[in-house]
Amino acid sequence: MSTMDQKKVARLKRKVRVRKNVLGTGERPRLNVFRSAKHMYAQLIDDTTGSTLAAACSRALEDGVDVTYTGNIATARKVGAAIARKALACNITKVVFDRNGFLYHGRVKALADAARENGLCF
Repeated sequence: MSTMDQKKVARLKRKVRVRKNVLGTGERPRLNVFRSAKHMYAQLIDDTTGSTLAAACSRALEDGVDVTYTGNIATARKVGAAIARKALACNITKVVFDRNGFLYHGRVKALADAARENGLCF
């Protein structure tokens, strides 16, 4: 098995382990984070109805945000701020953080910190 396959299997094992205990509700949805090599994605999910309440990603940052490269910590902070603004617009202040099997480090941590700074509580 190659190194990349081992990393992917390890992430999926962490994902399953975390998702056993993390459940989003209507009043406290799950803030799901996904990072690829080039982009960051975040969405608020209500697991009781199976619906996405709000979403933000580095591919579609609005408000005239200038992004030249999207696979860095600075862009992750912008995505975290964007998801926090959208959550507050939906009257959501408390969320459950789901790191989706990724280590709480680097871009994932930057997104979470920016969401906290902009009004989300988790």
